[in-house]
Amino acid sequence: MWPEEFNFILDHAEEVTIDVPHAPEASGSANPVTRRQALRVRLLQQDYERIWPLADTRFRLGGRFAGKAITMIVNNPLYHQWHPADDESKGETADPVKLPVTKHVVVHFLLDDVREAAPA
Repeated sequence: MWPEEFNFILDHAEEVTIDVPHAPEASGSANPVTRRQALRVRLLQQDYERIWPLADTRFRLGGRFAGKAITMIVNNPLYHQWHPADDESKGETADPVKLPVTKHVVVHFLLDDVREAAPA
């Protein structure tokens, strides 16, 4: 299960669909893309550093995402486009003494249905 202490990270998660291209075939023909559901999350740098140890691990969710599981994309070359990336920083000025800089990171989690067979 997803650690409850990090539930706030998913509070403003945006459900998105990502198109993952397949590697080109040797014959040169184009392969179709795979469509995957994902959650896009914008979070503070320090929160991202706290959830980094959860990378590449699949977690079941509760609450509004009950029946779903997520996996944070961090190193998979197929998903390079959706690896964590710096986002716009708030408070950035030419004089950082006046306003502190708040760093944000955009993170994507693959979103899957969790299906379990129920005894008949």
